[in-house]
Amino acid sequence: MIEKICTFLTNRIRKEMPEIDDERAEVINYGLQNIVGEIPKIFITLGIAYLLGIFELSLFTFIALFLYKGASGGIHLKTHIGCIILTTAFYCLIPFVSQYFVLEGIVKILTTILVWVWGMIMIKLYAPADTESVPIIEEKVRRKKKIVSYITYTLGLFTALIIQNSVLANILILANVIQTITITKFIYKITKNKYGYEVYGNTSTESV
Repeated sequence: MIEKICTFLTNRIRKEMPEIDDERAEVINYGLQNIVGEIPKIFITLGIAYLLGIFELSLFTFIALFLYKGASGGIHLKTHIGCIILTTAFYCLIPFVSQYFVLEGIVKILTTILVWVWGMIMIKLYAPADTESVPIIEEKVRRKKKIVSYITYTLGLFTALIIQNSVLANILILANVIQTITITKFIYKITKNKYGYEVYGNTSTESV
């Protein structure tokens, strides 16, 4: 249904703007699918969060991870239903689970440090993790996104380390860990995703 709606809108745009070629039309169509596809995901996720009594925590998770998730990238499931399920699970399960364990003192410090070291290695190896649909092949863009990934990941975990609210700290740690897992080659392999820069032969990206 979403594909049909976006194809219809793309065709209407091309009718109004005949200068748009097939390549640009494909980009427009993909962008429309992302925009239209996000609407039901947002309502479903927030609706379930409200029913679970974690609306504010889910909203915090979304805001806290917005920049890091956008910079580091990650897998995309092949269907809109799959994306809705994954998004809902991500933004509802993380805050829900984070209410039921406590990290304090030296345990919290050591956990955060280990998570930070592991994450920095993963970012160096895989970020930004693009896809075939939206490859990031410009070196300047890749480098910028990698730097932003380093910074936002570090800020998120530093905030988790100093924040007094244990639930919010847990969310920051767990959300950053799971987001980082989604950029790894292992997850790309089991979800049958491919890195866009590899598909298009751009494997000579710089590491920071």
